[in-house]
Amino acid sequence: MDTIEQPAHARLVTAEDRELPVSATLRYTADDPLAVFVDFPAEAALDGEEVTWTFARTLLDQGLRAPAGHGDVQIWPCGGARTVLEFHSPHGLALLQFQASTLRRFLVRTYEVVAPGQEDVAGVVERGLSALFGGV
Repeated sequence: MDTIEQPAHARLVTAEDRELPVSATLRYTADDPLAVFVDFPAEAALDGEEVTWTFARTLLDQGLRAPAGHGDVQIWPCGGARTVLEFHSPHGLALLQFQASTLRRFLVRTYEVVAPGQEDVAGVVERGLSALFGGV
């Protein structure tokens, strides 16, 4: 299994327009080649539990160049140096700014593991159905 984990620093933008530093881990695995994961430690979450956001790798790619996404995850460039990730949950909204270069470097590393267009979609679906139905 090929997995990439890359530490990243973000700035959480509060309702008062303050920016608070937040650590995160960007993660990608060949076992789920269509997705990327952003893991936040417990101290960064409202409920004190670790939080992982999962979204399409293509969404990250698109959001680095232009506004992308709808619903729970939206991504857009913010000037030349930053990229905003906006996460919506039943508990509220989190607006985070990452260095665009950090996200680009991570995305390139994921392409070294599984090239775009080479994802085993059938395998992902089969594993998902197997997990859903308990391996039946």
